[in-house]
This record gives sequence, structure tokens and C-alpha cells, in this order.
Amino acid sequence: MTKPGARTAANLRRSTSVPLSYAGVMGVGIEVLIVDWPRVEAAAPGDREAMLIDAAFGEVYGDDLFEHGWSWPTQPGEDWYGRYALRNTLGSYKPHFWAGHRWDRMRDFVEPKVREVLDRFNDALFWPGLEETTGFGSGLPEQPCTWDADLLLWCPPDHVPLIAGWWRQAAPQLQVLREPFTRHAAEPGGWITTFESFADLVTDWGEVVTEAERRGWGIVGLRC
Repeated sequence: MTKPGARTAANLRRSTSVPLSYAGVMGVGIEVLIVDWPRVEAAAPGDREAMLIDAAFGEVYGDDLFEHGWSWPTQPGEDWYGRYALRNTLGSYKPHFWAGHRWDRMRDFVEPKVREVLDRFNDALFWPGLEETTGFGSGLPEQPCTWDADLLLWCPPDHVPLIAGWWRQAAPQLQVLREPFTRHAAEPGGWITTFESFADLVTDWGEVVTEAERRGWGIVGLRC
């Protein structure tokens, strides 16, 4: 089983999130956006990162950047993105790291069909490198990020329907994970210490990919 610190900060420009060691996630934040891909790519290459930063931290969000759920721009011409704040993460990448670590600890005790779709879903979004340690991953073709931006996640629109399809298969089965999580993954230290917190995090990612699929958009996660 993978232990905290076993992953390395390599392959920074993958189509999925960056594999990070535990030391590498200390102080790292992630802001999750769904974006109209052609609108971003129509901008000058040097302007794209500023666009995404403005989308993640603009005035539309008021005083609470961490309020759970969607925030949408209201200014004319700014209807090309949506921002999603995952619950109980405070914008930190650490809960995503710990959710992946918990999954590593319990996945061998999960029914194979459920394990397969969650391997793919988790690997595509927040726990990359799973294939290197287990032989199973998303299977999505690698598409190196072509944007000059500091991203933890770069998921083009053509990947989104596949990921959303895995979520539709996994969502009705989440409760079957309670027993293997409690027996093999629950720990008092770190983040994602309970089954409920694990289910909340993957459910929030399911909401992100479902809305991105509905709009035909892609997904990015800014490192902050």
C-alpha cells in the first residue's frame, strides 16, 4: 500500500492532477473551475493564467471563498466559467491527498466492479499515479497541458464525459464503501478520517464533472 510521502512531484503538465508527496501538499491549495475551453484558448497564451486567477478569486465571491458549492460570474461577457468550493477542504489540496491515501488503504477490500470505476475516477481527478503502484488507473490518454499556467488539474472537455460516466456508475454504490473504509482506512490523524468525509469529497467531484459534462466544458484546478 502507498504510504504518505511515497508519491513524487513529477509530470507537472499532465491532463490530470499532479502526483504530490505529503511534504509537497503542505501549504498547497487548489481552486477548482469548470471552463469553456474555446474561450480560454482564444485568449493570448500569456493572458490565460490571469484569466483563470481572476475567475478563481474575483470580486463575485464576496467575503467567503470557501462557502460550499457553485459560484457563477454575473458580469456581461464573463459567462465562461464556474467555480466550485468543495466542502470542508478550506481550499487545501491536503484533503485530496488524504482521500487518495485512504482509497489506497481500502481498495483491495472493495467489490471489483466498484473498485474499477473508482480507480478510474479518482486517478483522473485527484489521485494520479495509481496505475504505477497498482496497475490500474483512468486509462485516459495523456495530454500534456499546453497552457502557461500553474495547474494541478488540466482536464480537457473530451475527457469529461468518460469521467462523468464513471461517476454515474460509482455514485449509487458509495455506501458499500463504508465497511471497508471503517475497517481498513479510518485513522484519527490527517484529513478524511471518516467515511462521511471521503464520500463528501468524491461526491463533490462528481458534482463538478456532471456540470462540466452538461455544459461541454473542461475542468482545471489552479495551484494556489
